[in-house]
Amino acid sequence: MYGKYGTTAMNYDVIVIGAGASGIMAAITAAKEGASVLLLEHKDSIGKKILATGNGRCNFTNEDMSLVHFRGDKHLIESVLPQFDERRTLAFFHEIGILPRCKNGYYYPNSEQAASVLSALTRELQRLSVTVITSVELLGVQKQKKSFIVRMSGQTHQAKSIIWATGLLASPKLGSDGSSIPILKQLGHRFRPIVPALCAFYAQGTDFRRISGVRVQAALQLEIDQKIVASDTGELQLTDYGVSGIPVFQISRYASYGLYNRQSVTLHINFMPDFDRQQLVEELNARIAHFAKNATVAGVCNGLFPQKLVSAISSRCALVEDFVLEADDSANILKLTDTITDFTVTLTRPRDYDFAQVCAGGITSEEVEPDTLQSKIVDHLFFAGEILDVDGICGGYNLQWAWSSGYTAGIHAARRGQ
Repeated sequence: MYGKYGTTAMNYDVIVIGAGASGIMAAITAAKEGASVLLLEHKDSIGKKILATGNGRCNFTNEDMSLVHFRGDKHLIESVLPQFDERRTLAFFHEIGILPRCKNGYYYPNSEQAASVLSALTRELQRLSVTVITSVELLGVQKQKKSFIVRMSGQTHQAKSIIWATGLLASPKLGSDGSSIPILKQLGHRFRPIVPALCAFYAQGTDFRRISGVRVQAALQLEIDQKIVASDTGELQLTDYGVSGIPVFQISRYASYGLYNRQSVTLHINFMPDFDRQQLVEELNARIAHFAKNATVAGVCNGLFPQKLVSAISSRCALVEDFVLEADDSANILKLTDTITDFTVTLTRPRDYDFAQVCAGGITSEEVEPDTLQSKIVDHLFFAGEILDVDGICGGYNLQWAWSSGYTAGIHAARRGQ
């Protein structure tokens, strides 16, 4: 049953707050256990972030579910993921009508449409008679002896168990705006500092406006207070404000926390990741020998990098693009080599939450039972999804965490709520 305000106040076994991926999975799981379930969403429709995943194609899990792909509270990660792993995820989605297609280990619906996934989940909610109310303004949650009172604008509902699946701050236009965090704090919970993750960064150290739009394969090393803490390789995107692209996203948690802690955060960029330093020197020398008197910096680098990037590299070397390199000019050749393999920029701040795919931080295992995701502070209060201090790299890992944590919270909330 779907509705907005005006639905008659009722008692439920389980109320799920937040109808993103984890909340929907929690509601489905609890209903399968025989619980009466109410699913609340403050946006005008459910699952909006699901529609945005995988560029609209919904990379919903990955065949390599090694725990190294996850960040955050290791006790939660190690306890929750095995309860509903990628095999159970694939079986579940196949059961509700999603035929999986695997591309290089990444699983998508065969339709390659995120809308198919949301439609299948919505039909399952309907099949299980989960009551869904959208456009909810949550005003408060009060714990009584054996139940919760959930106050919304215009009505109040009661439940034996609550599952909190509202997310944190990432993509507020799609639902995760942090509006429920003060209510959780009133219930006694605290959060590890929340920062953007899977996000781009503003940077200084070159004229980014001149290289905006360049995409290039690169190896990245992230240095925080003179210590390398993370690395990744892939397609780097240079923008008018700084750096973006998958390899930036993969190391973003560490960079965001470094900046949050007011540390020095430097990004080392190697624009020739497939060459070691000596191989690059030999490649440059071969080009210089071939072009002889016409071996300008621009000519030698032509075919290696986009023209905009050649300009930035030559500028960093303090060489004009038409400067002619000579075979015995080892100083400038080494300077060019060093710049290509270690082009450093300073990260100044992450892009804001509107552009972050997920957040790092949240509630930790100090306040949550890892095996059940029940609060250690408030009995019969459970958590699922991004609100917990777990996030994954790109590749379906954050959705897998949503499915796994939603299942775990749903099954235990149902068993304790009936």
